[in-house]
Amino acid sequence: MHEFSELVQRSTAFCLNALDEAQQCTVDALQTSAATTLVKTLQMVQLQKAISAVGMFSIFDAILQNQLGYKDGFREASQLLEKQGEVTLKENFSNLQLAVNVLKHGKGRSYQELVENAANLPFRVKLPDENFFNEGDVSEISTLVEVDDALVLLCAEIIHEVSIAIRRNA
Repeated sequence: MHEFSELVQRSTAFCLNALDEAQQCTVDALQTSAATTLVKTLQMVQLQKAISAVGMFSIFDAILQNQLGYKDGFREASQLLEKQGEVTLKENFSNLQLAVNVLKHGKGRSYQELVENAANLPFRVKLPDENFFNEGDVSEISTLVEVDDALVLLCAEIIHEVSIAIRRNA
């Protein structure tokens, strides 16, 4: 069986391609119809991206717990990255963990950490005074982290890089 980190990258590219096709067909259809089902389809595409990001991190957490034999695989992986001097990778991994926590749980400690560091993140966080990421975008769903293709691809890439770092330590 292939490594999860390789499979997640391939499946992410496949999923985003399929979602892009569905989105493009729907946008084309919206040129001649304003049917509610078309708007809901665009929202479904956005929701699926959020589900993909949360899902890949959740599965990676389980794999880390299994491979490293610890209850908190993410913490152990972060400590390993720190020992290896992988400061940027550790920071990116931590920020994505926070983003996934916010997608799963909403406002809380993770959200506050992201808001405090919003200007330095490679993705957008809805600030407390914002109602929308893009007002008027009918595809936008109600999340505190904007989940676009770039964020989903970043999740897969960071999982891959963290996996490589863990294998180096084995």
